[in-house]
Amino acid sequence: MDAELEGKLRELVDRNEIWRVMQKYGRGLDRLDTPLVRSCYWDDAIEDHGNFVGTPDDFIEWANMTTRAFQSSQHGLLNHACDLRGDDAYCETYYLFTGITGGPMNFMSTGRYVDHFQKRGGEWRIANRVCIIEGKYDLPASMTGADLPPAYTPE
Repeated sequence: MDAELEGKLRELVDRNEIWRVMQKYGRGLDRLDTPLVRSCYWDDAIEDHGNFVGTPDDFIEWANMTTRAFQSSQHGLLNHACDLRGDDAYCETYYLFTGITGGPMNFMSTGRYVDHFQKRGGEWRIANRVCIIEGKYDLPASMTGADLPPAYTPE
């Protein structure tokens, strides 16, 4: 394999591995799967998430408490841009979060994750994250989502 093709293949693999971390993050939060979410962060990472700034462990505890306030939740990942620079990557990923409350109004939030990923020991994880919340919306309850199961748990 020539060097140019090998470089392109490495870039594709790196982008895919970063995208998979993003997917694990959303899935883990929605299912209250603390080990899965924790696997997305380096130990020394900082999470800046609106009303929360702190360590991954403290963030996950806070996020799980928030998720439990809803009957069900979904983190949808949308546009994703990733600037690879060796073992560092600077990414921006749009999100749409919905939370079903069981009451007359449900909740939706939109925004972006602005991430610094690092590859250490051949593995990509979040080194630092800023969550930019661009919109918070109350949505009238409807039949859509009325029969969703409660928030998932790892059990």
